[in-house]
Amino acid sequence: MTDVPVLRAWLVEKSWPFWLAHGVDWRRGGFFEALDLHDWRCATPFRRLRVVARQIYVFSEAHAAGLAGAEAAVRLGLAFLENHAVHDEGGYAWRFDLEHRPIDLTRDLYDHAFVLLALSSAACVVGTEPVRARAEALMAWVDGAFAHPQGGYLESLPPALPRRQNPHMHLLEALLAAYEVFGTQVFLDRAQALTDLFAARLFDEASGALPEYFDDTFAPLRQDGAFLVEPGHHCEWVWLLYRAQALGVRHARLPEIAGRLMDFVDRFGIDPIFGSLVDVVRSDGRVVEGGTRLWPQTERLKAEFLRPDATAAKQREAMAALAALLRPDGLWHERRGTDGVLHTGPAPASSLYHLTAGIVTIAGK
Repeated sequence: MTDVPVLRAWLVEKSWPFWLAHGVDWRRGGFFEALDLHDWRCATPFRRLRVVARQIYVFSEAHAAGLAGAEAAVRLGLAFLENHAVHDEGGYAWRFDLEHRPIDLTRDLYDHAFVLLALSSAACVVGTEPVRARAEALMAWVDGAFAHPQGGYLESLPPALPRRQNPHMHLLEALLAAYEVFGTQVFLDRAQALTDLFAARLFDEASGALPEYFDDTFAPLRQDGAFLVEPGHHCEWVWLLYRAQALGVRHARLPEIAGRLMDFVDRFGIDPIFGSLVDVVRSDGRVVEGGTRLWPQTERLKAEFLRPDATAAKQREAMAALAALLRPDGLWHERRGTDGVLHTGPAPASSLYHLTAGIVTIAGK
């Protein structure tokens, strides 16, 4: 499974139909959080907003590719957002029991980014106008409720520390998708602002790396002079910077910064034994968490196919690293240890978003 058509066939013919059949709680009107690799059941006693939003995205892509029944899953997800997830004070609650009662009213920026992505994605299923107003209202609310005096956005309501680059990254992803679908200028304006923030405040010039965690003023959190880096997020930002540029975001340094992010990945992010992207390193290059998680391999796919200095060898290596974790039934192994042993825990539904985005990006729709 080391070429693009085979990966796409696995997604379209195996994984999407499998999750449509087993990953949707059709009886209660929700999505399962994870599926056991052996009996395909879900033992998780709650639902998360981000999984609802991500599955709307996944099944919107599946619908666009012609999967029968995907439309019903998208509409189920939209109904969950509207009927169960709306918070009385604006935005959406964070976690729910299996009967869809909110059990945690935290409002999380990361998850709201995915709600915006879900609304944008669902336009191909329900039409643009039914979701346009909801998307525009959501962004207006985020602008008002989450704005941070030091730049960027709060982590959550109530506020929490540390601050992270990750929610800002996914908000940029959602804004680009929203602008592409709806054409509303505010989405491009906010995407421009986040790209400027990334270049000026998040990206670390000295190391050419992206810190994961920051204090309240956006200063990187360091230990012994170094900060934590996730190479998968480097690759994700590379994809987004090139996508932003293609959609009209302007910043003279985007190609240079994208190149430096990938240089760091090439030097410090690849496991020399398995050829896969490692989980966490320090900004000085020392590995903190080795082994292989699934999602970074999907993000590396995008970056290896989009980088201007792309090579067939690196693309094959990235595809092989992902393929080693995939199962013929449409599920996957979420992690491989440093010893090479594949973990056999449940496959999280949230990872299907990463698989869909990665494979669709390199294969086209």
